[in-house]
Amino acid sequence: MTRTGGCREVLDDLAAFGSFFAVCSHPPGARPRPPWRPLRELAGPGGPLSGRIGAVRAALAERGGRPAGEIEPRVAASITHLGLVARLIAPPLAAAATGCWLGLRLGDLWWQDILGGPVPLSVPLPLPDVTAGEPPAVQDLLSEVISPLTAQTSRLVSISPRVLWGNVASAVNGSAAQVAAQRPDLSSPAWAVAASLFASPRLSRERHPPGPAFRRSSCCLIYTIAADRSHGICGDCVLR
Repeated sequence: MTRTGGCREVLDDLAAFGSFFAVCSHPPGARPRPPWRPLRELAGPGGPLSGRIGAVRAALAERGGRPAGEIEPRVAASITHLGLVARLIAPPLAAAATGCWLGLRLGDLWWQDILGGPVPLSVPLPLPDVTAGEPPAVQDLLSEVISPLTAQTSRLVSISPRVLWGNVASAVNGSAAQVAAQRPDLSSPAWAVAASLFASPRLSRERHPPGPAFRRSSCCLIYTIAADRSHGICGDCVLR
């Protein structure tokens, strides 16, 4: 199923899938006022990503009642990265499952630097038309948005790219699972979109295909700061 037209109505439906899917909108080429910020700054040198990783590190330490120095930078970086990529993958994946592709590019997106939940995200409207029968270029999301953010995370903190791309795989699978749970009628297209993303060279290294039984081939590292490490392992972790 592929819709034609701007697909404006799709944005009204995304929030029903959960807070990671809901988005705001702005006219193409517009510069929304603060607190909106251009998302491209997260992938650039001297941008706010380093500060956000530090803020997440401090928040994790406070939550666990320990000094920030006890939280490894790579753990904070991984959790920061996972939260951001999950936020950026969820809306376009859900939209594609309904037959509409949000053709997102890094320079077109705006965000708000807020901790404590999914960051506010704004996408350009109207959306580009999709020709009937033409499959959306879902892999563009990885090359245009996710890859630059992942590369910048690696530049800032010494962390394995395998961990970061495992985060991406986990975000793709988790988004598809949420769509399938909320809208069983969209289960097949949601998993099909996830499979298209997994066909990317970056994600094709995953040993398991997307689906309810997916297990990523790496660990996001959050278990290392859990009070009880045996209970800090995520449902799709390679350690499970």
